Amino acid sequence: QVQLVESGGGLVQAGGSLRLACAASGRAFSSSAMGWFRQAPGKEREFVASISWNGGSTVYGDSVKGRFAMFRDNAKNTVYLQMNSLKPEDTAVYYCAARKAYATVYYFAHGYDCWGQGTQVTVSS
Repeated sequence: QVQLVESGGGLVQAGGSLRLACAASGRAFSSSAMGWFRQAPGKEREFVASISWNGGSTVYGDSVKGRFAMFRDNAKNTVYLQMNSLKPEDTAVYYCAARKAYATVYYFAHGYDCWGQGTQVTVSS
């Protein structure tokens, strides 16, 4: 198993930026595709982004394309989510998740077997 701890959430005004981090420990992080999801109150969990084990492939949900960027530093066992041009509708709890070793990027939550506890992002208008 891999343990995941998110950080970097907070309150920001619309148009602002935040960078989330997800620190991993346990099994070989560098061989795991990773993902970010979010869940707003009363809504289903939504795919945000996913990155391959070596960072060579990254995919994004339609609602964040062009505004968010996911990247990783395998030397630090950490993945990041850079969020720019934030909107009030980006308000949610953001979760980091890991796939099994050498799995590809993936859009759906059921494809991830380890999850962090989440970090709150609130965007004020």
